[in-house]
Amino acid sequence: MIINANLNGVEIALLENKKLVELHHERADAAFAVGDLYLGKVKKLIPGLNAAFIDVGFEKDAFLHYTDLSPYIRSILKFTHESVNNKSDNIADFSKFEPEPEIVKTGKINEVIKSKPELLVQILKEPIAAKGPRLSCELSLPGRFIVITPFNDVIAVSKKIHSAEERKRLHKIVESIKPKNFGVIVRTAAEGKNSAELHDDLAQLIVTWHTIQTNLKNAKAPAKILSEQDKTTSILRDLLNEDFNRVVINDRNMYNDTRTYIQKIAPEKAEIVSYHVNGVPIFDQFGINKQVKATFGKTVNLPSGAYLIIEHTEALHVIDVNSGYKSVSNNQEENALSTNLEAGEEIARQLRLRDIGGIIVVDFIDMKLPDNKRKLQEAMDNFMRADRAKHAVLPISKFGLMQITRQRMRPEVNINTAETCPSCNGSGKVTSTLLLIDEIENRLNYLITHQHKNLTIFIHPIVYSHLTKGIFSLAWKWNRKYKTKIKVKSNSDYYFTEFHFFDAHDEEIKF
Repeated sequence: MIINANLNGVEIALLENKKLVELHHERADAAFAVGDLYLGKVKKLIPGLNAAFIDVGFEKDAFLHYTDLSPYIRSILKFTHESVNNKSDNIADFSKFEPEPEIVKTGKINEVIKSKPELLVQILKEPIAAKGPRLSCELSLPGRFIVITPFNDVIAVSKKIHSAEERKRLHKIVESIKPKNFGVIVRTAAEGKNSAELHDDLAQLIVTWHTIQTNLKNAKAPAKILSEQDKTTSILRDLLNEDFNRVVINDRNMYNDTRTYIQKIAPEKAEIVSYHVNGVPIFDQFGINKQVKATFGKTVNLPSGAYLIIEHTEALHVIDVNSGYKSVSNNQEENALSTNLEAGEEIARQLRLRDIGGIIVVDFIDMKLPDNKRKLQEAMDNFMRADRAKHAVLPISKFGLMQITRQRMRPEVNINTAETCPSCNGSGKVTSTLLLIDEIENRLNYLITHQHKNLTIFIHPIVYSHLTKGIFSLAWKWNRKYKTKIKVKSNSDYYFTEFHFFDAHDEEIKF
């Protein structure tokens, strides 16, 4: 994890094998983040939608549907009313709270919420485009090993823990330490943990619940009652495991806070946190800016020469897979499968990186064999496994399309990767120049491996000066690396990012 703190907030990049897979931006003035708790006031009940609009302080009223009310909504209404009107100096003992009867799943919202009461709600989805936040009354407070859910006494263990014996052991531990009126969900990370570790996690969450009770006293809607932990600690809380081996931060205070947090939740991992003091900007040092430029455009290039076109419509995202200039064999079916598998891995990364949600339709290269379609389906399931958002992948349809749904909780990450063209003073756009040299070398490497010798590269004069600068220039290094004569020549008629290869007979090589 690379953390870049600046005046506008915090940027967090998550790398797997040096490859950027998630990018988060937490603004300094962030509000209405997923997990935040608010005291809201019911503004309108809409029986036709079976929903209510709630004022939580956002410019547009937030949306609360009946299905997100929680079976314990009557208990939440009673608890909110008692807490807000608590005149005592102390907070009430929650273990003595008397829960109300549960509601039925098929009821009507105006039968449950009458008049316009104040209500404790949790942000389920952040404001997206013209929509206000979406709310839930199914309150949950996540820890590292467990999640507590007030107003019930249910214990559940993650289905990702496959051992029946281990699930039984964890259930028994939680049953012995759980206070009354709290449900507990045991997370996958709890596997193998002892009673003391689970108890410490639970104790911290109970303290958080007491904070909520304190903040509700005498509060007036709309009001923020509790913020979800900042993104840095929430990501660490969800992801920290034995594979997580480095956290680099460029801010001294944040470094100290993060180190203290890890010391508390996983003392053996405290040494993975380091402070970035190099004069080079932290995102440049780890190649993140370059990866962002290569990743966030409409077109995403793959190492084989294949590429993706990613487009967003009002209803869904569409991804088109196009074959490239490299072939793994002379068999068209094998080439299609190879390209589709490469594209599938990149698509799974793109969905996480851009935080694309909703319906995604992928137009893969057509394959005729059912076995190959099944292989692609299985591979896609595997590529998506690391994604923390809820998702579903459907088999390829008879038209060669794969449908994917992915949980959308935040606005999509959208970064403009085009740069103003220096040749036309901003009247046009070109692909990022950061990637130009890489693209030239990729093409060069392809030609050399296909037995082309004595090549000449024609490029724009500014790029020419960059490639030939110094005694040990890039052009010189290419000659040494590929053990063949490679000439670099300039042509002032070319636009800035244009380049062409010619062979020993001065004939242009087409790709």
